[in-house]
Amino acid sequence: MTASDNEACNDKNCPRHGHLKIRGAVRTGVVVSTKAKKTAVVEIHYLRKVPKFERLEKRKSKIHAHVPDCIKVREGETVRIGECRKISKTKSHVVIKD
Repeated sequence: MTASDNEACNDKNCPRHGHLKIRGAVRTGVVVSTKAKKTAVVEIHYLRKVPKFERLEKRKSKIHAHVPDCIKVREGETVRIGECRKISKTKSHVVIKD
């Protein structure tokens, strides 16, 4: 992933160059898909406690995140995503950096 401050970014939904504010959770995950335009699907792994058995179980979730024009991501990269306002029907996170 590369982020360049010299590159012109005209995306209004960019947290660095636009007017989008990051609030809430900041998570780290692996990019699974970048097929949609300006969108990345990020898979996040976490542990959940099962009280009955006093054990932890592995779980994962896929989150759709907006990719600004100034950030380039590829499948398999580890990225950080931040929670923001709703950008579209399925996107409420934005890629902020590696």
